[in-house]
Amino acid sequence: MADTNPKAAIDPKAKKWVDAIAAYERKFKPWETRAGKIVKRYRDYDEKADSSTDSTSAFNILWSNVQVLLPATFSRVPKPDVSRRFNDSDPVGRVACLLLERALSYEIEHYPDYRAAMEGCVLDRFLGGRGVSWVRYEPHIISVPGQIDGGVQVTEDADKADPEQDEQAAATEEIEYECAPVDYVHWKEFGHVVARTWEEVPAVWRLVYMDKAALVKRFGEKIAATIPLDTRPDQNGDNRKITAGAGSSAEGAQAAIYEIWDKATSTAVWMAKTTQQIVDERADPLKLDGFFPCPRPLYATMTNCTLVPVPDFKLYQDQANQLTKLQAKIDGLIDQLKVMGVYSSAVPELARLFKEGGNGTLIPVSDWTAFSEKMGLKGSIDIVDLAPIVSALEVAYSTVEQVKNQIYELMGISDIVRGASDPTETYGAQKLKGQYGNMRLRNNQDKVVRFATEILQIKAQIICQHFQPSTIARIACVEQLTPEDQQMVPQAMELLLGPRAMDPAADTDQGPLSSFRVEVSSDSMIQMDEAQEKADRSLFLDAVGTYMEKSLPIIQQSPQMAPLLVGLLKFGITGFKVGRTVEGMIDAALDKMTKEAQQPKEPPPDPEMQKVQAQMQLEDKKLANAQTLEQQRMQTDAQLASHEQQVQAEQNAHQQQLEAQRDAQQAQIDAQLEQQRMAFEARMADAEAASAERLEQQRLALEAQMNARDNAVKVHIAELQHQAAKYAADQKPALQQDWEE
Repeated sequence: MADTNPKAAIDPKAKKWVDAIAAYERKFKPWETRAGKIVKRYRDYDEKADSSTDSTSAFNILWSNVQVLLPATFSRVPKPDVSRRFNDSDPVGRVACLLLERALSYEIEHYPDYRAAMEGCVLDRFLGGRGVSWVRYEPHIISVPGQIDGGVQVTEDADKADPEQDEQAAATEEIEYECAPVDYVHWKEFGHVVARTWEEVPAVWRLVYMDKAALVKRFGEKIAATIPLDTRPDQNGDNRKITAGAGSSAEGAQAAIYEIWDKATSTAVWMAKTTQQIVDERADPLKLDGFFPCPRPLYATMTNCTLVPVPDFKLYQDQANQLTKLQAKIDGLIDQLKVMGVYSSAVPELARLFKEGGNGTLIPVSDWTAFSEKMGLKGSIDIVDLAPIVSALEVAYSTVEQVKNQIYELMGISDIVRGASDPTETYGAQKLKGQYGNMRLRNNQDKVVRFATEILQIKAQIICQHFQPSTIARIACVEQLTPEDQQMVPQAMELLLGPRAMDPAADTDQGPLSSFRVEVSSDSMIQMDEAQEKADRSLFLDAVGTYMEKSLPIIQQSPQMAPLLVGLLKFGITGFKVGRTVEGMIDAALDKMTKEAQQPKEPPPDPEMQKVQAQMQLEDKKLANAQTLEQQRMQTDAQLASHEQQVQAEQNAHQQQLEAQRDAQQAQIDAQLEQQRMAFEARMADAEAASAERLEQQRLALEAQMNARDNAVKVHIAELQHQAAKYAADQKPALQQDWEE
């Protein structure tokens, strides 16, 4: 990471850090080279290979394993858990925990930097073997023109204006908002003094790239002009030198600045990488308990003799290379899975068999007799046997599975974790494999949880050491707390901030971790267990309800037991995280109940007097009951009489209504009957007239027929007579001749 120039004058203060950075680079150079190759393999990236022409094939088991382990160890933003270090009955401490927990929740949920840093660090842990994050305090300051101390607006009258007040008003600034962002640090841009364990590291640093505007804003115009913009980070995490001088405006030109934190001297140093000059130095800027603004890196495999991590891929690199070779062989065998063979040159038509032949297509042969004498196709063509290639493919696929199982055994990724199972396995076998996989996976989960917890602890210290009380109250939504908890907010702020609760400019060395415990639940980073949350609430309500049901009778009978029972209930409530938000109301209710139970009671009255009073009250009650009964009886009789009269009137009105309806219905029926009778008589008269008319017509027709028949008979008789007369006239001469003869 460092570029040494022997001809340049090195700042004596910077020489120590130049030597430390050079020693770190010599020690970690092999690891950085190996990690870079692993990242390229994970990305399946090769600068020398062209994806359009590269015919090699690889089985990227590294990508597969990392994609399984990433969601198994970190899949969502964790939930901070701030509690009192000792679960004592401390209402102020409980409210302070709520405020700090809400502030942390706002920080990690409202800003995306925490999730991005965690995702980057977890990915680096499973690739190169080390993930690093860096926490900062970032106040955003704005100028407020026209205000002086006390918030009095400067007058616009020039005669009355005070030049000193005008200068003060023009320079007035205030914090608009403040935050504690978490930066992801690339594994090539982080370093530390070479040591055996993290506890022995006296100083850490990171490399920050800044453009011209950032340099001026951070160090001022004068110092920024001396820092050359000659560096540009590339996509592989390396920093490349570019041709640019100090103050250059070349496109993408940046300056590389080392931010060094020295625990031995409690100072933070900023050193320009190119000039090797100290550009800024501050004493303990953040005032953290552990001084370093970064937690212990998220390491992979480590030993107690060096801080150089061993990437997980290094442990199964040989098996991964075997998979690549096997995959290449499988691809070669697959390429050989094609129909190949030879045929007799005496039958050239066979060349068309596999090119032109289709379903139901016949190819003619010129000399069928000779072709059939040579046993047809069997004697003229021979196909390469594919059975050995298929057998070799089966062996290759089986070997791939064996090598993959070896990798899974090395990594501890069981079939259950990967979401695969054998249907022939028993439930006990699958359960045993899942438990074994979870045992090894739990170790990685715990490391990620510890890493996330340390980040939150640093953020909590920054909030308590540097945030304004108004900022904490705003991001913690103090107005949404219960009225009982809102009353204790000032005291809780004093517990968190110390003197800064009253004077934000005050200086304090008090850290929140001495009084509070900031933790992260491992399950909260893996999955959201809403069912468990509901179960915890139900368990809390059942436990409190059962205890109250049993303790209230005891308190009523023996008020002196109230403090003990109430203390036991508070002790039980503090064990439930879900009960923290209502713990203030419960404390107020229990205190009120305890005070009422402890109030002195009046001495009991004389039993004889109570007996006489009871007898008198009984007689009075009897007399009152008798009077009440008599009044009720009289009211009932009056109500019955009124009801009877009302019922009788209703009956009479109903009877009259029924009779009127009956008369109307009878008149309507009579009218309908009369109409029906008249209609019937009219129909009968019409029928009789029609019948008489039909009879007359039939008689006339019959008479006409009789006359026509008589006339026809007469005509016929006349014709017969005429014919007879004619016949007689015709036959008379013959008869006369016969007679004469």
